[in-house]
Amino acid sequence: MTAIECGEGCTSLELYDMKINLLEIVRGEKAWERIKEMSPSNEPPEVGFEYILVRIRFEFSSRGSPRECIHELRPEQFTAISEDGKEYETPPVMPPKPELNGSLRSGDFLESWVAFLVAQDDRKPLRTFDPASGGAISRGKVTWFQLY
Repeated sequence: MTAIECGEGCTSLELYDMKINLLEIVRGEKAWERIKEMSPSNEPPEVGFEYILVRIRFEFSSRGSPRECIHELRPEQFTAISEDGKEYETPPVMPPKPELNGSLRSGDFLESWVAFLVAQDDRKPLRTFDPASGGAISRGKVTWFQLY
């Protein structure tokens, strides 16, 4: 679980929790088959790379009495990192539906897919989540997860 602050200034900050569960990881040819089914415009991975699809459940809840804080959840908040610390570019593909994209209020959750492109020989890639890129008023720590 990750805690974030929401609000502006010292007196208006509210604390919220984000709970992120990885429900399923699909890699390689199976991931490409699912991505290919979503849209004919999706391109196959470059030579030496493969797709990883991750099904995520994201929950957002207030630690106190919820106010009007909304967290904008976007696929760009998730990044794949190689086992040697290199950040991978986000692939320009349409992942399986539903897409991980939405505005969440306290008590809301979203379950969805995110696509990554990693080197085939990268056996232990990681994934980060950066809540700060969900809106200028949300601040929190980057969270790391295994993609294997």
